[in-house]
Amino acid sequence: MPEQPAIPGLRDAMKKKQTRREMFLAEMDAVVPWGRLLALIAPHYLKAGPKGGRAMIASLTRPRS
Repeated sequence: MPEQPAIPGLRDAMKKKQTRREMFLAEMDAVVPWGRLLALIAPHYLKAGPKGGRAMIASLTRPRS
């Protein structure tokens, strides 16, 4: 069975419009030095241990939720 030829513009028509949230998060990823920011926060964040405290949350690494 021969492969169908691609319809011009079909790929563009199927793309999802980028939401404001997605644009904001992409811009924040470009602007904020996440590694340096987390290095500043980590010493002051409560440590999980026998005396209590919380483990560092995965969502703390990036504001995605």
